[in-house]
Amino acid sequence: MTTIDRRAVLRGALGGSVAAAGSVAAPDQAAALARPPKVMPDDAVGILYDSTLCIGCKACMTGCKEANDMPVEVPASLADWNSGTWDTPIDLSGKTLNVIKVYRNGTMAEKDRAIDGFAFVKRHCLHCVDPSCVSVCPVGAMAKDPVTGIVSHDPETCIGCRYCVYGCPFGVPQFDFAGAFGKIAKCEMCSHLQAEDQTPACCDVCPTGASLFGRVDDLQAEAERRLAAAPGTSLSFPRGRLDDRGHPPNQAAVGRYIDAVYGVDEVGGTQVRYLSGVPFHMLGLPDLPARSFAAVSEGIQHTIYQNMIAPLVLLAGLLGFAHRASRRAHDPETAPLGAADGNGNGEGER
Repeated sequence: MTTIDRRAVLRGALGGSVAAAGSVAAPDQAAALARPPKVMPDDAVGILYDSTLCIGCKACMTGCKEANDMPVEVPASLADWNSGTWDTPIDLSGKTLNVIKVYRNGTMAEKDRAIDGFAFVKRHCLHCVDPSCVSVCPVGAMAKDPVTGIVSHDPETCIGCRYCVYGCPFGVPQFDFAGAFGKIAKCEMCSHLQAEDQTPACCDVCPTGASLFGRVDDLQAEAERRLAAAPGTSLSFPRGRLDDRGHPPNQAAVGRYIDAVYGVDEVGGTQVRYLSGVPFHMLGLPDLPARSFAAVSEGIQHTIYQNMIAPLVLLAGLLGFAHRASRRAHDPETAPLGAADGNGNGEGER
């Protein structure tokens, strides 16, 4: 009797299943299989970050820590000279929801220049219109508010699988491994402050208006107003938020912008928009397709599972492997010692 290794069965079945699934959703057919994109809520709120106005003061980081009760973070590389009195995160983490980073090139002689210049960039959740983190979460711990569009995380529901960490194209959700019970951390645009009709902390404390809160449509209009102004033109820059509850505006000269707003089209659009004087990819903002990854993956899954295709694919893989195993068992050149021949006779073990 032929002995078949269980791992070989699973490998063979998986191989056959993947091959069959590949025929259902080949890479060049992915776009055609994608589900319709999700639409941003009419009253969605967001943040406009203008890198040319940012002075790197990191007041937004301090405000975020205070508003969200996050601890001071000292990386191991800085522990020798920082005893914990100064918050010095180097990127997003389980303890840091918002961080200012710096682009540097050459002599760094001039701000907001790609060559021999430098520029600041603010890293936090972009609150995607069609978020991958929500799509991949198996328990609904990640959710998008149907009114504000804010992407939130429920730690009570979360099972710590970290699919959101792997699924986010911007690398935003972070898992805190330091505590006894690890948990996911991400910016929720200070939704607890918004519930009390207050401004997200990072925008409220920004002295220049580099971080500005408001309705996404209004923020987009503000971004286009700045892009339309000639460099050097004196312009009024709102601070805190766009409505009448904002701080008194600053009057300043318009910088030189890249003629684009990041976040309009990337992966279906985001509710955080960026203006910059250097190419966005130099600030660490990735070049991404207009179609969201969630729309493509969910569309393919729906196609595979529609009309019980997935179980049939798995069955086809199992039958295919069983057929190959049977042929090998009856082939004299490949049959193991002791296997029966076509007449039921075997050589026996030697």
